Amino acid sequence: MYPQNSNLLTISAGPSSIRFAMYEMAENPVKELFGDIRHIGSGNEVFRVTHVKGNERENSRIYAPGFYQATVFLISWLKNQPGSDRIGHIGHKITYGLNHQGPKVIDTALLAELKQIADYIPDRLPAEIEIVETFTMRYPTLRQVACFDTSFHADLPRVAKILPIPRRFERTGIHRYGFHGLSFSHLMIELKKRIGIQKANGRVILVHLCEEASLTAVKEGKSIDTSMGFTPSGGLVMGTRSGDLDPGVVGYLLKKERLGAKQFNRLINHEGGLLGISETSANIHDLLLKEDADPRAAEAVALFCYQIRKYIGAFTTVLGGLDVLVFSGGIGENAPIIRSRICQGLDFLGIGLDEEQNRKNSYKISDVDGKVLVKVIHSDEETIIAKNVAQEYFKDGNDDKTIPYGLSERQKSPRASLRRNFGKSNVWDG
Repeated sequence: MYPQNSNLLTISAGPSSIRFAMYEMAENPVKELFGDIRHIGSGNEVFRVTHVKGNERENSRIYAPGFYQATVFLISWLKNQPGSDRIGHIGHKITYGLNHQGPKVIDTALLAELKQIADYIPDRLPAEIEIVETFTMRYPTLRQVACFDTSFHADLPRVAKILPIPRRFERTGIHRYGFHGLSFSHLMIELKKRIGIQKANGRVILVHLCEEASLTAVKEGKSIDTSMGFTPSGGLVMGTRSGDLDPGVVGYLLKKERLGAKQFNRLINHEGGLLGISETSANIHDLLLKEDADPRAAEAVALFCYQIRKYIGAFTTVLGGLDVLVFSGGIGENAPIIRSRICQGLDFLGIGLDEEQNRKNSYKISDVDGKVLVKVIHSDEETIIAKNVAQEYFKDGNDDKTIPYGLSERQKSPRASLRRNFGKSNVWDG
């Protein structure tokens, strides 16, 4: 039995954004509203929200020079929304889970663990931690749950996990983790619903394509290889990320350009990828519009499709064949021409597209004569976060798993003034 009239909030931070959604607690949580804060720190921050009932939308400019201010704004906005006083749980997307294989209630020990590895992804983990702590200052007894983006890949085969560097580094936690796990978890759930458990447990390649892109090979429902590695910067060329890069190039750039760690991080994560190649845009739609007139744009699109096609071939070998290919993410779901170019020439693997269905972004886009089922499935990380929290922590009325987050360390921070300004509360009472 679920806590009566309980609501659930989900939070997912990107490099410069916060996505959120509110759900009514149930075995299959019901989404009541969703939205995001975009372009945080740019001076052009935008707040957007959609209320599911009535499809009412809000869109406004706000002031959010950092994630702290963006979170404070979100808290202030939420307290005026119907149902916000019933929010009892927050599910956070947390990029790294180290060896955690499922959701975990956030406590002082987990926060300390995350802070120790914050430098793994300086563009992501520190912001995720800050969001958790800002909510905690306002609602110190509110249950917050970490849903790890790496959990889907926690059981990667040893040969796919190890990196070819001295073993002493592995003992410090450096190995392949894989990411987009929340998205892949949702895709597998949907795939089992639509084609049956037996087929979904076959040889599957999941292709998540958006500004951050990756592929995962799945066999018997488990990840056996994935394109991203120790960080989400590895693998495919992405919007502004380089993807895999020859280590010799790294050494040369560090020496020749005299780059520091922050400068190099910016180069490969914010100045590389499609943006770096095209010199105009990180957006695949913009590049498609420009490719006829701009060879740089054409090369960026060609490399993007080529690398994905190459990974599909490699992962088909890892799987020992291919039964199902799934496209997802903003590009994967909405760019028929990209899907077509990726699949071009893969008929020897049994991959063929019905171009009419592909142009319609239909659920099934494979040719009737193709041996491989090719699907387009919407990615919904927020819903899988909500389901994880509901099913793993609140089913059967098992509401005694609360592990309160201690505030002693945070109260010493200059930002403890936020809690003093808001006052104490044990409920989401605004």
